[in-house]
Amino acid sequence: QVQLVESGGGLVQAGGSLRLSCAASGRTFTIYGMSWFRQLPGKAREFVSGISWRFGEGIDYADSVKDRFTISRDNDKKTVTLQMNSLNDEDTAVYLCAASKTGLIRRNPSDYDYWGQGTQVTVSS
Repeated sequence: QVQLVESGGGLVQAGGSLRLSCAASGRTFTIYGMSWFRQLPGKAREFVSGISWRFGEGIDYADSVKDRFTISRDNDKKTVTLQMNSLNDEDTAVYLCAASKTGLIRRNPSDYDYWGQGTQVTVSS
């Protein structure tokens, strides 16, 4: 079992930055593929960024966040971080951390086994 807890969301002005963190419990964290998704009310979850279990072997970003967001992971601390810069109002959403037993990055939410509760990010223009 893996439990995921997100933190770092909040209200920020357009052009600003936020840093989201996902803390994981469980012994097998190092082998999970970890990703961030975001979701608006009544909408499907949207892939934002992912990192495979071996750092450096795979990182993926949605086109909408490429060159603005940076994902990283610390397997010793069991954390995944999403640094978000140059935020705009289209980035407003609940951001969720997800873990995949495949160890790989998948853009389909159904490929993930564990989810956090999410953290709200609101960008004001």
